[in-house]
Amino acid sequence: QIKEMFGTVVVGVGIAGLARIRDLMNPMPSSPSEHLRLFGFVSRRSFGSINEAKQISLEEALRSKEIHAAFISTENRSHEETIRMFLEAGKHVLVEYPMALSAKAAHELWEMAEQKDKVLHVEHIELLTEEYKQLKKEVAGKELVKGTLHFTGYVLDESKAGFPAFSGIARLTWLVDLFGDLTVTSATREKQKDKNYSRMTVHFQTANQKPLTWIEERGPGMRREKKINFCFTSGCLENFPQAPRSAVGLFMQDQNLFAKKLLGQVSKEELAAEKWRVLRCLDLAEVIQQHCEQPEKICS
Repeated sequence: QIKEMFGTVVVGVGIAGLARIRDLMNPMPSSPSEHLRLFGFVSRRSFGSINEAKQISLEEALRSKEIHAAFISTENRSHEETIRMFLEAGKHVLVEYPMALSAKAAHELWEMAEQKDKVLHVEHIELLTEEYKQLKKEVAGKELVKGTLHFTGYVLDESKAGFPAFSGIARLTWLVDLFGDLTVTSATREKQKDKNYSRMTVHFQTANQKPLTWIEERGPGMRREKKINFCFTSGCLENFPQAPRSAVGLFMQDQNLFAKKLLGQVSKEELAAEKWRVLRCLDLAEVIQQHCEQPEKICS
């Protein structure tokens, strides 16, 4: 018999929002997600209902005593404001990455959540993929000499998605999670407006002064893929290790983690490590953006 139930609302019904609605309505049996109950969803578009879930207004979602937590799946640009509204209304928040498009906002929101004693959980499904879990096992215990992570993908609308260091924070999160804290040594960005093409190149140093490069490249017709080249004292890793398909979907794994936090089943150490990682990556994203946007130095 499940006693403690948390009423939830999904805000935004793009691809992620629809996955959230589906997973909240079909929780994994005997998983923490069984403690979540979908109350409704909020969208600027008018649906009436999706699957059995009913559409409610933002005001109702904020005001309702039956809603304890919000799943925020809106475009990146509006994450900050939406998180703020729900925290102010005394609700727990799960938000898709990036949680905000500036480091300052992220730190403020995290502080606000702590003051209100609410869970602020940032989804990072890229750390939950089988491909990544295998990669992390492969890298564990090896000594890095140098490495590159090169991502290509389709064009994003930056006015909605934010600067590439923020919209691409999944890649940055991989690097920090694999190799520990990083320092930005340089970052540049090439843009070809007429071709709708953009390439950001970031150079980092690890705590042991080893070089890492992150390239985020987007243009029309570019396939969404990641290439790695990590060289260790023991040899280089150029392909992802073979990984089985996970039986549990990524959003469901993330939802279970959020529910565990609501139930107080995640250790203080884990929570602290996660907070550090999320905020550290956003700090780095901001440093990268500043590097890329500073005017070219003119050498005489």
